[in-house]
Amino acid sequence: MAAWLIPVAQGAHFSALDQGMVSTTLFVIVGSHIDGYCVFQGKEQEVPGQDGILEEKYFERERHVKANARDYNDKFSYADNQIKTSKYNILTFLPLNLFEQLQRVANAYFIVLLILQLIPAISSLSWFTTIVPLLLVLLITAVKDATDDYFRHKNDKQVNNRQSQVLIRGSLQNEKWMNVRVGDIIKLENNQFVAADILLLCSSEPNGLCYIETADLDGETNLKVRQALTVTSDLGDVSKLMDFDGEVDCEPPNNKLDKFIGTLCWRDKKYPLDNDRMLLRGCVLRNTECCFGMVIFAGLQTKLMQNCGITKFKRTSIDKLMNTLVLWIFALLICMGVILAIGNTIWESRIGRRFQVFLPWTEFQSSAVFSGFLTFWSYIINLNTVVPISLYVSVEVLRLGHSYFINWDKRMYHGQTNTAAVARTTTLNEELGQVQFIFSDKTGTLTQNIMVFSKCSIDGQTYGDIYDEFDQKMEYTERSACVDFSFNPLCDRRFKFYDSSLVEAVKLEDPAVQEFFRLLALCHTVMPEEKTEGHLVYQAQSPDEGALVTAARNFGFVFRARTPETITLFEMGQAVTYQLLAILDFNNVRKRMSVIVRNPQGQIKLYSKGADTVIFDRLDPSSEDLMYTTSEHLSEFGGEGLRTLALAYKDLDEKEFEVWMEKLLFAGTVIENREDQLAVLYEEIEQGLKLLGATAIEDKLQEGVPETIACLNRADIKIWVLTGDKLETAMNIGYSCNMLRDDMNEVFVISGHTLLEVQQQLRSAKEHILDLSRVGSAGDVEKSDVFADSVFEETIIAEYALVINGHSLAHALEPQLEHVLLDLACLCKTVICCRVTPMQKAQVVELVKRHKGAVTLAIGDGANDVSMIKTAHIGVGISGQEGMQAALASDYSFAQFRYLRRLLLVHGRWSYFRMCHFLCYFFYKNFAFTLVHFWYGFFCGFSAQTVYDQWFITLFNIVYTSLPVLAMGLFDQDVNDHISLRHPSLYRPGQQNLLFNKRQFFLCTLQGVCTSFLLFFIPYGAFSVMVREDGSHFSDQQAFSVTIATSLVIVMSVQIGLDTHYWTAVNHFFIWGSLTLYFVILFAMQSNGMFGIFPSHFPFVGTARNCLSEKSVWLVILLTTVVCVVPGLVVSFLRIDLFPTPTDKVRHQQSRKRQRPQEQNLRQSRRTSSRRSAYAFSHQQGYGELITSGKNMRTSRLSTARSAERTQHSSNWIENVLKRKNKVSCISDESTEAPEKSDRTLQTP
Repeated sequence: MAAWLIPVAQGAHFSALDQGMVSTTLFVIVGSHIDGYCVFQGKEQEVPGQDGILEEKYFERERHVKANARDYNDKFSYADNQIKTSKYNILTFLPLNLFEQLQRVANAYFIVLLILQLIPAISSLSWFTTIVPLLLVLLITAVKDATDDYFRHKNDKQVNNRQSQVLIRGSLQNEKWMNVRVGDIIKLENNQFVAADILLLCSSEPNGLCYIETADLDGETNLKVRQALTVTSDLGDVSKLMDFDGEVDCEPPNNKLDKFIGTLCWRDKKYPLDNDRMLLRGCVLRNTECCFGMVIFAGLQTKLMQNCGITKFKRTSIDKLMNTLVLWIFALLICMGVILAIGNTIWESRIGRRFQVFLPWTEFQSSAVFSGFLTFWSYIINLNTVVPISLYVSVEVLRLGHSYFINWDKRMYHGQTNTAAVARTTTLNEELGQVQFIFSDKTGTLTQNIMVFSKCSIDGQTYGDIYDEFDQKMEYTERSACVDFSFNPLCDRRFKFYDSSLVEAVKLEDPAVQEFFRLLALCHTVMPEEKTEGHLVYQAQSPDEGALVTAARNFGFVFRARTPETITLFEMGQAVTYQLLAILDFNNVRKRMSVIVRNPQGQIKLYSKGADTVIFDRLDPSSEDLMYTTSEHLSEFGGEGLRTLALAYKDLDEKEFEVWMEKLLFAGTVIENREDQLAVLYEEIEQGLKLLGATAIEDKLQEGVPETIACLNRADIKIWVLTGDKLETAMNIGYSCNMLRDDMNEVFVISGHTLLEVQQQLRSAKEHILDLSRVGSAGDVEKSDVFADSVFEETIIAEYALVINGHSLAHALEPQLEHVLLDLACLCKTVICCRVTPMQKAQVVELVKRHKGAVTLAIGDGANDVSMIKTAHIGVGISGQEGMQAALASDYSFAQFRYLRRLLLVHGRWSYFRMCHFLCYFFYKNFAFTLVHFWYGFFCGFSAQTVYDQWFITLFNIVYTSLPVLAMGLFDQDVNDHISLRHPSLYRPGQQNLLFNKRQFFLCTLQGVCTSFLLFFIPYGAFSVMVREDGSHFSDQQAFSVTIATSLVIVMSVQIGLDTHYWTAVNHFFIWGSLTLYFVILFAMQSNGMFGIFPSHFPFVGTARNCLSEKSVWLVILLTTVVCVVPGLVVSFLRIDLFPTPTDKVRHQQSRKRQRPQEQNLRQSRRTSSRRSAYAFSHQQGYGELITSGKNMRTSRLSTARSAERTQHSSNWIENVLKRKNKVSCISDESTEAPEKSDRTLQTP
């Protein structure tokens, strides 16, 4: 049997020969929720084990699957195709949810407390004082958990019940996705989602081709091609598929989206399989009528689900702090209980014996020590409200309200896609106000992944700018007039261009302009589809090529159709067919592509496009002057962040071409060094080119991205870009977003291929920064040789950027280098990681979480971002045209990156501010309320008698004071949203955790202790000398209790009024309503009627009526209120006056400025760098060979789709960087004072 199930312990290491590979690799077992197996992880993508996973799993070394053989495949217990993300069912909800809730220390504590209250000997309070708030907390939390799990069940059911056609017993039958099994053959139709990871067997397209969209996997909307093996491509008939009994041996489940290794064994032959034969779950079949495939991985073992990572329960730093504080409070409670118990023992032994005639001891209270022991537990019950159970339910209500505020925010609603912001969790809102690191994907997150033909240079003349009447260049606006393309019936109505002079040049039949657009219409691998007359749809694998061909189409050179031998254009309304003689395809070394065509006049022409440096090196000397002019234009385009491309052509002699073609045909049949020989021939004919001009394409950023990044930077939030794109593509976007700027001191590029090279580059860059910092500060302060590098993170004024590629990052994340990487990255203003895998994204986030202790946020739009989103403290998904996988796995989702600014600086900051003030007030309130019992114990013989009525104790936290503090926690704001956005520095207190920490807890505790002291001793002193109006003394404990309780409620109401910054009608209603409700309930419970019905439960009959009718009592209440409130008020005024916070300063400025200050201008500044952004092809070999072979051509109708693979074109600058593999290239930016630019290179040691 070719598959083994090996039980191994988690974390065990052993060597295993990777099937299909030649090297022996060290593997490590890591945690996984895959049914019955551990995930197969190699050393090159090792990830930390997850908590809560069984320590022993079964290890799948190799997968062995047989087609149409369910019984055979069932022997291996492969996972089925059912997805389950829910936690409970009807039977398990109650026990599991209670078990989870009782894991909270406070909930378990109150259960113990409830048990103690049921013991009459030690309980001076009724059981309902604890059971009522406890049940309320458990019920509200259970309802929230049940609601969340209901939606998970709903989503699971929706996915699992999707229909798929499965070949069963000789016919295609509709089956739910959940019933699809490994080894089944399924049929997919156009626009259907792929149900599982399947091996493509055949399709309706020629030669087994099909086209897929992978937006849910990588966020890219451009189509990709997959092709079945030739031996299976003719299995289009159901009867043939039923007879198919091939066996697949392949790698076990893993998370590598771009890699698959396997072998198909059929008819005694073996055929190699790679990723180009696979359709992964989450893909969508496009432009293909139907296809058939064999299921290899199903359910949780598919690559999509493997990349989703393990959902962790995320807790905020305030949650963790609260757990610590609860333990502190509990320790304080124990200390107070011990003190009072000791006091009871002393009192009973010295004084209590005299009271035995009046209060005789029971039989078991035979000693003072035992009395003290019982008193200890009695006081634990009495003082239990110092650990407020209502705190947790109040926190849940606040978080729920803050989540709804995010959902209801119209300024985070995207009208074009009808997408509102969604808070998918209610537990992380205040953490949004503490973010220090943001990890962002690029494509679809910062950019729209939409390419727009923006400008061009033709024969030394630039086109694309617009000018006013004073001949000054103008910016495009919505009011700018677009060029009228009505002369062209085949134009794309969505295409916009603003410079009408280019259309005039086309109409005047300018030869250079016509040749320019003719090249764009011919030199590409785009596939056209014309479903109706004149309605053209271009299928381009690269959005760049689609934009260029669309531009040529609108300017009158319409690419209409292609065959393997011809290309048909409509040039200014006339059909012209060119004979396609050769395609000189793109690859990463050539950085260009060319086509050779014969026009109707019989002339042979070569058209070429590519990186400007590559094209310029192959120009004819006659184009030298034009090259210098075009180079200046390219520098201007690059300075604006546009992606540029140079165009050139060459007239070929017939005989010269025939000789060259013979060489090409011969080289195409060579087996050894075929690629090298073809490259030499391509180089030979691509000499002596004549320059036509250059194009400039805008990779459109999402609206507001530069402004958002600039604003977040001013809030001291570090933004790291983690992308799978090429280095140069990522850097171009970095410049467009103003993350990389020309005024930066250095840009370090780490591109080493070995561990040693990466180590040298990282250390050289770090030493360079620190050395310059030491030199810069040497004149002021003499520094020791030994110092902490972390000091420089705060003191470095110069700005640096770090760019590192994927293979270098793999080495940098090794344990011996990760600290160097992190130190260097934190010294840099900007960090860009390119060509990174989904797992590397998660590892970078985990690195910062583990060593910096900072709150991290990850934002992305594709399935390749899910691991990063789940690893970060806060995950944000972009829900738009790029798929929903990231949004579904996120904690928050919205449609545009720019909404992140409002999410953090407004909602996050408000949530943190409100939660901190809520907690400070809540602890203050409960200490003031509870510690009165402590002071009273010294005057009641330590008898554990309560000061307050039991009903007051029960209702204080859940009725009398709950609503005002909830209103403050929900609606309070120190400054409004406009000021929060205008002053990003106000966000910093959250990052520094200044508003609620252990120090703040100590201060509010101290204030509560002082308030409780005053609340007890002022009425106590007054009652000792006070008399009624009739001359009698206030000697009853009940009147004393009512006075303290009334003073407490009024003091708490006044204090929350003073602490409230932003008053609403709700605040007024809750505060005044709570006071009114207190007096209504007080008089009702102490009325004759209630006593008559329940005499044992309402003993304070008539106390409120008699006590509060006395003026002297109200004077005592007023005095107590003033003395309790004024000291805090004085301290607040002095603090604001002497030590104002940034918020205090802004509020003071706003109070002095009645008029609204003007918005700060955060518009993107136009760059003037000479650095050129380059054109981006795809990362892989192009499909020129596929087009010329005719394999993708339909015989019955026009071809639909295939586009050229693309790469991003490099300038001289970036080429030099990539060539220096053992150096750290430091890019010196052009400063405003010095016009010259120099390249500084750091030599590695």
